[in-house]
Amino acid sequence: MHVTIVGATGGIGRQLVDQALAAGHTVTAAVRNPHNLHRDVPAVAVDLGHADRTVLRSALYGSHAVLSCLGPRGRHEYGVVSAGTETIVAAMREAGCRRIVAVSGAGVSTARTPARPRPPRREPGAGLYNQFFATPLARLAVGPHFTDVAMMEDVLRASGLDWTSVRPPYLTNGPSTGRYRTARERNVRRGLRLSRADAAHFMLQTLVQPSTIGHAIAVAY
Repeated sequence: MHVTIVGATGGIGRQLVDQALAAGHTVTAAVRNPHNLHRDVPAVAVDLGHADRTVLRSALYGSHAVLSCLGPRGRHEYGVVSAGTETIVAAMREAGCRRIVAVSGAGVSTARTPARPRPPRREPGAGLYNQFFATPLARLAVGPHFTDVAMMEDVLRASGLDWTSVRPPYLTNGPSTGRYRTARERNVRRGLRLSRADAAHFMLQTLVQPSTIGHAIAVAY
């Protein structure tokens, strides 16, 4: 399979490149600076904070799927995830690519967005720890980026594409184990952490799991 990885120089993105190549996939990277890539793969330089859809489209021709690890470099880039995903979706339509798997985050279904002005106060399946500590802490730590990621999911839902959003909790630099739990449209019960390697592993697994299309899926240990 030919996959385009957006944000291939980040923590999950690097894992995706390594694991996709190891699995025999063809990889194209869409990154701000191709010189920062740790593997020799075809790359297109694109800053999705100010993206040229035509440039991004060139990274998508012939690709069967997009794996998006889009994220900001700091709070000053609030909005890059939702706006960048809108650009990705438009470029995918033009390139004829339908499958997209994007990194989201645990708890984002509780964020108020224009498309969801009355979100639930707690995410289904969230225990007391997640409800009263982990999710509020995430909101405090990443600020408006939390809402930006929720708006990214709204973009996916409205896209008409074959999308999946992957909602990990606190991310670590641990190894890939392949031993994690998933939950569709709800939190993983007592799921507090996940390695970036296993987040990448699950994203690749969704490409051969049609049942994940059209869903937000939490993944955690």
